[in-house]
Amino acid sequence: MSDDRLIVAMDVPNVIAGMELAEKLGDSVSFYKIGLGMLTGGGLALANELKQEHGKRIFLDMKFFDIGATVEAAVRGVAQFDLDFLTVHGDPHVVRAAREGAGGSDMKILAVTILTSLDRQDLDASCVKPGDVTDLVQERAGIALSNGADGVIASPHEAALIRALPEAEGKLIVTPGVRPVGAALGDQKRVMTPAQAIANGADHVVVGRPIWQAESPAQAAQDIVAEMNSPQALRKNI
Repeated sequence: MSDDRLIVAMDVPNVIAGMELAEKLGDSVSFYKIGLGMLTGGGLALANELKQEHGKRIFLDMKFFDIGATVEAAVRGVAQFDLDFLTVHGDPHVVRAAREGAGGSDMKILAVTILTSLDRQDLDASCVKPGDVTDLVQERAGIALSNGADGVIASPHEAALIRALPEAEGKLIVTPGVRPVGAALGDQKRVMTPAQAIANGADHVVVGRPIWQAESPAQAAQDIVAEMNSPQALRKNI
């Protein structure tokens, strides 16, 4: 039985590998993320096939960032494919342009706050203003939401603080940086388990390698769903 709070990151090379993974997962997964790395491998074609022919929900993780007119045009083009989520960077002008591009479609615009693979040292190297990473994520989330984002992308460490923002009422929080107990961290630095992420206020968790590298991807997905429905995942009072 699938649970669309689990989004499987389809970080595979091409459409063929993507469809092979989807076949292995079958009915255990109803929601997929297709990212920038898959774009040149037929990512949009895969998104359309999974959505239109297999009834899956699709999160297109493109993290658009450009001048407003370009972002608006790009989002308008994506909106015609009837996908579910699209990411853009959380800068106010980008979010506003994406909102315009999405128009009256049902596609949700999700703003990226700070990538979960980055820590304070990485931000210093990029000349990002001083401050605790958690505080910066909370601040960027509030700005993005107040400029029209339907939700934000943030690590599970910041989910509870974002959920408590007045601007977050009725909005989505989607958390990458999620690893089941015992899984390798890979390139993620700010991680929690699926149960912890849900308890902290996340609406959806994104998991990739721990599922598609597993001996049985379907079983790995089912185990994560079971964890999200465990007592440890009960929402905290925020």
